Amino acid sequence: QVQLVESGGGLVQPGGSLRLSCAASGSGFGILRMGWYRQAPGKQRELAAVITSRGTTNYADSVKGRFSITRDNAKNTGYLQMNSLKPEDTAVYYCNVRGYYFGGMADFETWGQGTQVTVSS
Repeated sequence: QVQLVESGGGLVQPGGSLRLSCAASGSGFGILRMGWYRQAPGKQRELAAVITSRGTTNYADSVKGRFSITRDNAKNTGYLQMNSLKPEDTAVYYCNVRGYYFGGMADFETWGQGTQVTVSS
């Protein structure tokens, strides 16, 4: 079973930066897509950024030009670099991975435990 471990959240002042990491562990799997979602208090979870196995990226309009999603395929790890943070970026950020198991087994989707990002002065 693939498990995700997130890190890098915390408290930062407006205009500051944070980098989130998401490490996938397990055996015999490949990653098709890795995404970062976020959920602010009282709001629905929303997609912030996603990157495919081919390196194609997509961003929510609210984070374009400020956030950058990358991945290290050799380490099965993804990153979300967040710059010029705003108070409205405050949320719990969740890593999501869609992948497949080698040998023709079923695809899978799994979530990280979430990491809190707070942007406040």
